[in-house]
Amino acid sequence: MTNRINSYKELIVWQKSIELVTEVYSLTRNFPSEEKFGIVNQLNRAIVSVPSNIAEGWGRESSKNYLQFLRTSRGSLMEVETLILISKNLCYINEKEFEKITIGIEEVGKILQGLIKSVQQKITITENA
Repeated sequence: MTNRINSYKELIVWQKSIELVTEVYSLTRNFPSEEKFGIVNQLNRAIVSVPSNIAEGWGRESSKNYLQFLRTSRGSLMEVETLILISKNLCYINEKEFEKITIGIEEVGKILQGLIKSVQQKITITENA
C-alpha cells in the first residue's frame, strides 16, 4: 500500500496555509481604513501567495519547478511574518492576536521547510541515478 499524494489539496502545508489565509483576512478587517491600500493589501497578497504557490508549483509537474515555487511560498510566508510584526508595532493587532498568528506562521514554515527538503532530496537522488 502506498501513501502517494494525488493532489496538492492533500498536503498538510497547503491546508494549514489556507487556514492562515482566513486568519490573516479576519485580522486585517479591523485595520484602519487608511491602511486598505498599504499594509492590508500587502499582507493579504503575501498570505494568499503561500498556498497559491504551493498549488501552482504542484501543477508544474517538475520537481525543479515545484521547488522554486515552494521557495517563493516560503519567501511570502516570511514577508507575512514581517508585516504581522509591523502591524503589532503599529498597534493594529494586540499581543494575543500576534502570538496566535505567529504560531500558525511558524507551523506552516516548518512543514514547508520539510517539504522543500524532501523535494531537494528527490532531485538529488534523480540527478545522481
